[in-house]
Amino acid sequence: MLLRLYSALWPLLTPLIKRYLKKRARQAPAYLAHWDERFGRSLPQPRGQQIWLHAVSVGETRAALPLVKALRARYPQASLLITQMTPTGRAIAQELYPDAQVHYLPYDNLRWMRRFVAAAQPACLLLMETEIWPAMIHACRDAGVPVLLVNARLSEKSAAGYRRITRLVRPALQRLNAVAAQSPADAARLAALGTPAPQVCGSTKYDFTPPADKLAQGEAFRAAIGQRPVWVCASTRDGEEALILDAWRAAGPQPALLVLVPRHPERFAEVAQLAADRGFAVQRRSDQRPVAAETQVWVGDSMGELFAYYAAADVAFVGGSLLDFGAQNLIEPASVGVPVLLGPSTYNFAEASALALQAGAAQQVADAPQLVASALQLLADTAARQRMREAGLAFTRAHQGASERIATLVAAVLDGG
Repeated sequence: MLLRLYSALWPLLTPLIKRYLKKRARQAPAYLAHWDERFGRSLPQPRGQQIWLHAVSVGETRAALPLVKALRARYPQASLLITQMTPTGRAIAQELYPDAQVHYLPYDNLRWMRRFVAAAQPACLLLMETEIWPAMIHACRDAGVPVLLVNARLSEKSAAGYRRITRLVRPALQRLNAVAAQSPADAARLAALGTPAPQVCGSTKYDFTPPADKLAQGEAFRAAIGQRPVWVCASTRDGEEALILDAWRAAGPQPALLVLVPRHPERFAEVAQLAADRGFAVQRRSDQRPVAAETQVWVGDSMGELFAYYAAADVAFVGGSLLDFGAQNLIEPASVGVPVLLGPSTYNFAEASALALQAGAAQQVADAPQLVASALQLLADTAARQRMREAGLAFTRAHQGASERIATLVAAVLDGG
């Protein structure tokens, strides 16, 4: 009854959803593309033994890459259907998985989900990280499609939200065939919500191999920048850039180049303007010109080049951590040997942050002035950067293997393997 009531709300909310998408499209026109997919009117095709993987946006889509590689080694004839919720996630999926069907996930109406599952005829559904959609899970299980929650993480903040809708979420969680949690803390929180026997498999993010072409591009960036020290602030969120720019200006003129790479492409122009308004000499990556000697702030307004920016950096700050966003992926800069700075908010990567700090691969700061002070201190200390570089490489190597463990779990569900 509760599931039917929940599903009935989606058509009633459709006008509001359409208004929201049109509002987002003012800054990111891609939100208007593939419109019918979001409302269950355009459906995927069946393609033999098809593994369906749902990864909501960019981070989850990238994290799935080593897992997909491990699954393809076991099931070389299987096809891949990958669903998203955001245009940036969809674009990254098309880049990383060129032979897959890439599709928006319909909103979680039971009727729409049943049509989607019937059309795709997947062999199984893998939900990446924290994608708990009750109607989707019920539609799959009613159709005999196994559902696994993999690379699963659940912060205490998210768990508190789910506890408010336990009567809706618990039946969905109890219908999962298997759960592969990133950490013991994630497993405990999932179990408390009703998930049956979650297994701790680690995070696939440690298994991601930095793309050789992006590392080469990073070397080209560095050559274009010249001999100056480079501080990259990556995946920054709304409000963080202003704090960083104000603290950077307060520190006085610096020989280092500040590189700002906003998390969301619709904010590229805004961030460039923030820097210009504060009197900095600004360039944008999209200008396609070498970085001028007088340029103080370079805005990384490009998609799919995050590893290139990290490869060009002497020190990196991982955004989403200075304000209360829970942080973005700190494993990526550590994996290319870049010293990592983190703000106080790291609940989305709580275990990875704690392990990186313990290993000496990262430092944590309380606010923007301390962030700038720590960055300048590291930029001036070659030996400290080298110690953090070695610690970062060792930290990422030590925690690899989750993708193979999850692939083994998937095989156990699919064919008893």
